[in-house]
Amino acid sequence: MINRVRQLRKQRLMTLEALAERTGVTKSYLSKVERGRSVPSIAVCASLAKALDVPLDHLFADAEELAEVTVTRAGERRPLTPDQDPGTRYEGMALEAGTKSMTPFMLYPPHDADRVPFRDHPGEEFLFVHRGQVELILPSRTITLHPGDCAYFKATTPHKVRSLGAERAALLLLVADDQFHPDAPQGPHSHRP
Repeated sequence: MINRVRQLRKQRLMTLEALAERTGVTKSYLSKVERGRSVPSIAVCASLAKALDVPLDHLFADAEELAEVTVTRAGERRPLTPDQDPGTRYEGMALEAGTKSMTPFMLYPPHDADRVPFRDHPGEEFLFVHRGQVELILPSRTITLHPGDCAYFKATTPHKVRSLGAERAALLLLVADDQFHPDAPQGPHSHRP
């Protein structure tokens, strides 16, 4: 945190005196904080964050580090469809991430593709087969994918997926919205494709 306070203050072209005035602490104390000779309380950290116009967690890590990693553990994926749903099942991942340009899901396609409608939407999709075998069904052809295989395609092409074999397959699905498409949703999203 020591160097972050100094770095944020200098990025804002703020003197130590100005920061002291905005936070209500002495210049000598802030100097000690910046040099690592004193550890501020949470209350002082909150005052520093407010004075520097950054979220509190930015005092402890670069904003890029905070925005760049959102971890979703296997047991923390949020079901977006009921387990007993005979259709395609989805689990949300990285739902806590801020603004993002793609939305990840775990996808468990059904065996009976006749019950699943073709889907199409703006943007692109990337499928990676984690477990099992699947068929990617397009109006013009059907593509069989095995574990480790992947497919990348324009999501405006009508498509659906079905599991092959005894149990449902598990796929990683990434959906990227086409930000330049006039009908594309704006901002963060968590829609099901």
